Amino acid sequence: MTKIVLVGYMASGKTTIGKQLATLLNVPFIDLDVFIEDKEELSIEQIFKQKGEIYFRKQEHFWLNELLNSNQTFVLSLGGGTPCYANNHLWLQNEGVESFYLKATVSTLVSRLKNTTRPLLQNIEDLPNFIGQHVFERSYFYNFAKHTIDCNNKEISLICNEILSIIKKKH
Repeated sequence: MTKIVLVGYMASGKTTIGKQLATLLNVPFIDLDVFIEDKEELSIEQIFKQKGEIYFRKQEHFWLNELLNSNQTFVLSLGGGTPCYANNHLWLQNEGVESFYLKATVSTLVSRLKNTTRPLLQNIEDLPNFIGQHVFERSYFYNFAKHTIDCNNKEISLICNEILSIIKKKH
């Protein structure tokens, strides 16, 4: 079996869908941010504050390479920015990787993020504009995923079934 990699903007459902998908496939689920936090013994927020974003992006790239070069089978959820740095988006095209862009509209993302405590979104006055611009900037990298799944107004189980049907057709 291949590695399943989920990409998309924050609140697109990568972690929620990834956990359910991993359960359905009976494989481990890995959230790259949590994986890095475990390795560093610091939260992502602490890493950014203490060591800086460049350090974090280097670690993110290193651990992504390690995981995708391993013989392990898993469902991997990437951080929203992961594909946008250090040519990480190129991994989405690799053989042995089934990558999925979990795509949601700006309005869907805003409704999911309007009461968030995420550090990146603190002190943002115009959330729809900020998210719209961010998604626009990142979509180039997200679109390197082999498959795009529309995640607007869909139950998690339906999204998982769409992903499973794509995987079954290919294997």
